[in-house]
Amino acid sequence: MPEQIQSIISNLRGFGVKRLAMLAGIAVLVMGVIGIASVYLNRPAYDTLYVGLDRADVNQIGLVLGEAGIGFDVGSDGTSVLVPAGTTAQARMLLAEKGLPTSANAGYELFDNVGSLGLTSFMQQITRVRALEGEIARTIQSISGIKAARVHIVMSERANFRRDEQQPSASVVIRYAGIDAEKSAMSIRHLVAAAVPGLSADKVTVLDSSGNLLAAGDDPSNTSAARTLGVEQTVEAQIGDNIRRALTAYLGPDNFRASVKAEVNTDTRQTEETIFDPNSRVERSVQSVRANENNNQKQASTPASVEQNLPEAQATATDGPQSSSQNDRKEEITNYEINSKKIATVSNGYSVTKMSIAVVVNQQRLTAILGKDATPEQIAKRVADIQKMVTSATGLDEKRGDVIDVSAVEFIDGLDGEAIPQAGMLDSIGQHAGTLINAGAFIVVVFLVAFFGLRPMAAALTAKATPALAGPSYDDVQRSLPTPEATAAADSAAVGALPGTRPGPTPLDDLRQKIRPAPQDRLARMVDLNEERTAQILRKWAAQEVAV
Repeated sequence: MPEQIQSIISNLRGFGVKRLAMLAGIAVLVMGVIGIASVYLNRPAYDTLYVGLDRADVNQIGLVLGEAGIGFDVGSDGTSVLVPAGTTAQARMLLAEKGLPTSANAGYELFDNVGSLGLTSFMQQITRVRALEGEIARTIQSISGIKAARVHIVMSERANFRRDEQQPSASVVIRYAGIDAEKSAMSIRHLVAAAVPGLSADKVTVLDSSGNLLAAGDDPSNTSAARTLGVEQTVEAQIGDNIRRALTAYLGPDNFRASVKAEVNTDTRQTEETIFDPNSRVERSVQSVRANENNNQKQASTPASVEQNLPEAQATATDGPQSSSQNDRKEEITNYEINSKKIATVSNGYSVTKMSIAVVVNQQRLTAILGKDATPEQIAKRVADIQKMVTSATGLDEKRGDVIDVSAVEFIDGLDGEAIPQAGMLDSIGQHAGTLINAGAFIVVVFLVAFFGLRPMAAALTAKATPALAGPSYDDVQRSLPTPEATAAADSAAVGALPGTRPGPTPLDDLRQKIRPAPQDRLARMVDLNEERTAQILRKWAAQEVAV
């Protein structure tokens, strides 16, 4: 066997039963501490799955998660369930398939437990509102970053003697983490408004769990100032993209910077226009009148003569003057309709009133393109070409008052390329602070246990066994004990060895007596070296004294 194993076995045999039991107990204690520390410190981080649950829901959720092999923990209050980080979505989908939980944000399943017998219209309305609130709250919780949500809806009430109908309203309280609360609040307002009949977005109020107001009243995104700002940002971004597409292939993405400032007019315009075309006419109506007149006139008269004076004489009538006339009349009236065109134009768009563009080009890139011997005139000419290119790409109009400036400058080293926001070291450390603390605590515990427990034990086991010293016999002990005669002879010899000295104690003798251990100390040292051998000697000594 190897020498180390033999030394360990011999040391274990020399320890005795009590010491071996103590070593075994220490080893079990050390292993237990390490195991408990490893389990406690290395357990996974938990995320809250649901809060405010009933005891029955907690038990059912625990059974379902246990069958699916998903670890879970119950909060100290007994109304919340926690699952390991990263399994929250899987656990919620699994519980949704099972219809759990039934007590948190109850939705349309409320109607499953409502009997139709004896249910009044008021109870039906209240149940419908509760179900709608629960369904909307579930939808809001499905948004990324929303941990919990609670919805309150006030529905409109119709009354016979009420002239104005009450408008519905709603309030939402959310608990979020790691998202832009204001943008999410605007989305939540439109979501709730679309889910409730007759509800407008400006009637929805959104708050967070700390009581901070996130959105209320009119939508600020619909104001004229916000709309103008949004249009300006969109126009500037489009023009900037046009500049980048035009110059990237020539200069490279890191050798120029472009800045665009656009002024836009977003006023709503309505134009009504009526156009008459005199050259284009259409007959609207035609009226024709025709008249024919014929007139004949004849007059008979008796002539004045002697016969008129004779009795019984009849005068003969003669023809008088005659006249005749004929008249023809024709009248035609035509009504024409002049062609007209009405144009009504309503414009909700925008128009660019002024635009300013500034472009800086890396002078080193132009020097590399033109060569090291490029003159300032050649660089200026190339800058002018770039300015023409930018003018064409952006649709610059000098008559409108647009301004453009292109300059060649030296870029600072290390600033090439767009700055991409990345999570810093402090953010990463903050996200994993719990894991790092657990790992550090575990390392410290293992180090302390190994240094103060395992190290001395290993040193004791691997130490070389000291050979047992043979205890002196009774005669040796008797001979080793000092006697008065021997002490005096030793003193005399010591004094006689020194010339010119007289007999008597000296300081050296006193020092020697102090340094030399007493017989009792020598006996105690023998007991410490070998207890069994010393006990045998004492028993033998006592037996000899009894025999004497």
